[in-house]
Amino acid sequence: MSVERHIAGMLRQIARQQDLVEIAPQGSTLKAAALAHVAEQYGYTYGTAYRTGFKNSLVQVRMYRDPRPDARVREAATITTHPQAGNGGPVPGLEQGSLKPLPEAVGDVAVLKDLVTFDVMAQYVADRTQKVLGYLACAVLTVLLLIDRSPVEAVASGGAVALLITVAFKVGAIRRGKIAQRRRTPGSSRCATNRAPSGSCARGSSCPATPTPSPPEAPGLRRSQA
Repeated sequence: MSVERHIAGMLRQIARQQDLVEIAPQGSTLKAAALAHVAEQYGYTYGTAYRTGFKNSLVQVRMYRDPRPDARVREAATITTHPQAGNGGPVPGLEQGSLKPLPEAVGDVAVLKDLVTFDVMAQYVADRTQKVLGYLACAVLTVLLLIDRSPVEAVASGGAVALLITVAFKVGAIRRGKIAQRRRTPGSSRCATNRAPSGSCARGSSCPATPTPSPPEAPGLRRSQA
């Protein structure tokens, strides 16, 4: 699916003023973060990200409608300045026809990429089932090697594989910890709300609380009836 179709599909959800917008699955965390940045310009805030698709090769992001007044102001301004977004025209924060962020949006996209990566890695770091299956595979390998090899070779081979699995999980935990440390800065605070239980607040502000009236529609982003 082309970039334009991904953007158009997301903007159709936004035009319906949905509380939840699901961004089309992307092949990388950077692409998913770029689309999440676009959704932010229309008054949405990051919710969560997870792996999906064949062999969990794709990344899907969920965005939640931010009810704060400044989000509605940001949405109205974006609709006014980008009337043809989703129809082949310029998209806020991205180079036209691609998911490459403009220079002024690189920092915001990088923060969102950290959030996406953090959530995606959490699936593996916190999944005890994967750890159990990994070490169980090591045990099975050791038993199979015992059939036609010496006990020393079998144990050594099984132990080497177990060590690699342990290192892989440890590296993942360390990387996730570094991302969490970067996210503790005022530029990317994260909170739990009823609207976005795994989401993030807008940078440097409090969590959304109560809904506010929507801005008037503009020609480029027609709102459909609920």
